[in-house]
Amino acid sequence: MPIWSDSSRQRAAGIALAVAVDAVLADPRRGHPVALFGRAAAALEKRLYGDARPYGVIHVALLTGAATALGVAAERVRNPVVRTGLTAAATWAVLGGTTLAREGAAMADALEEGDLPRARRRLPHLCGRDPRDLEAPELARATVESLAENTSDAVVAPLFWGAVAGVPGLLAYRVINTLDAMVGHRSPRYARFGWAAARLDDVANYVPARVTGLITVAVGPDRRQALAVLRRDGHRHPSPNAGRCESAFAGALGLTLGGTNVYAGRTEERPTMGDGRKPEVRDIRRAARLTRAVSLAAAALAVIASLRPGRKDREG
Repeated sequence: MPIWSDSSRQRAAGIALAVAVDAVLADPRRGHPVALFGRAAAALEKRLYGDARPYGVIHVALLTGAATALGVAAERVRNPVVRTGLTAAATWAVLGGTTLAREGAAMADALEEGDLPRARRRLPHLCGRDPRDLEAPELARATVESLAENTSDAVVAPLFWGAVAGVPGLLAYRVINTLDAMVGHRSPRYARFGWAAARLDDVANYVPARVTGLITVAVGPDRRQALAVLRRDGHRHPSPNAGRCESAFAGALGLTLGGTNVYAGRTEERPTMGDGRKPEVRDIRRAARLTRAVSLAAAALAVIASLRPGRKDREG
């Protein structure tokens, strides 16, 4: 019978505790650690900004390095209760699964009530598309696609890195993903400065996005179709990672995702994924339920993956 090392048991317990806390409390409305980090990153950007890749590399390296160093310090704490608590706190700070599902439910509420202005105001909580001219079907598609992609970004990826690398992995991943959201998009200001953030986010999400696709196949309502669409269409998205999540959701829910998206006046034509009908308002709640199922499965896998056989750690 394997003997789990103390450190791995504390990591697993911390992750499990954080998932439970997130399920009950979700994200705080004010003073969220990620929001505080965002303000610090923006302040550093003002000092470092230059319209060239090296400036962006320095920006990402300083912030990611600081977060990783903080995580390493937390991992060196020997007190088991404190160490478990620090892992739980870090995991809770970077998880967003409950809030994501609630945002999907809020969008469904608005559209089911026929309140397009409210639905358009809520869309920026989920993605960066321009909502001003979107009608209910396009708002529904945007929501389903965002739930699919963000299930990886907000749940599976942080849990993956927490299981693999503990608190340093948790904090470094959330910094990378947040910087990508802040400066990694294609705009005149960030085309070069944000290059490093965008590429590093692609690397950090490469494995988690594919894990998300496979978990979606395993827990989705139509496993066979989810796998077929994932294999056929997962690579068609312009992102190396988002398509794996969106295609699996499309197959599992019997939908076709993709089409024309508008971002701050910039229009992008996205390839379609799936063989079903286009999303409707009623599909938002189905997608939110799938998000919850994938999140729960990912949490269980992360706890199991955190446990590693080994000798008991020495008390010091």
